[in-house]
Amino acid sequence: MNADQEEEVETLYGLHRGELRRLLNARLGDPVEAEDLLQELWLRARQRPVGPVGNGRAYLFRMAQNLVVDRLRERQRRMARERRWSDQETDFAQAGMEPTDRSGTAEDQIIAREEVAALASAIANLPEGARRAFELHKIRGLSHAEVAAQLGISKSGVEKHMAVAMKYLRRALLG
Repeated sequence: MNADQEEEVETLYGLHRGELRRLLNARLGDPVEAEDLLQELWLRARQRPVGPVGNGRAYLFRMAQNLVVDRLRERQRRMARERRWSDQETDFAQAGMEPTDRSGTAEDQIIAREEVAALASAIANLPEGARRAFELHKIRGLSHAEVAAQLGISKSGVEKHMAVAMKYLRRALLG
């Protein structure tokens, strides 16, 4: 670019800078990003080996619009990439895609079933009062006061039954 062309680009850019900023801000919705693209536009306009330009204003606005399109495409690609990553991490499968099987190995599943069976057996073998208090509180989610009311005992009685149940279950499951 010769000195005359460089001066012409600077003059055109200076004349239309405000309009270009408004265009970029309107297209992007972000003044900081618009300012970023305005700077990029300036750099590109100065680097281009430009021949004679019939309409300098239209040339700058076309460059600005092209930069916006590039930026929006980049944003869409980034969002798609992040969505794919998020879907993989959360095990969400899009329509037409096979979900990832994140369940454990067959051995893990067998061990889990055995642990559940051992816990169920240990609960079934609790002393009657402790078992009923445990089931109402831990399985049905009732508070100690609600369990006491349902069983017709005091709240401290429920606490004693729960202590017995927990001690018994701990022994049964640990060894």
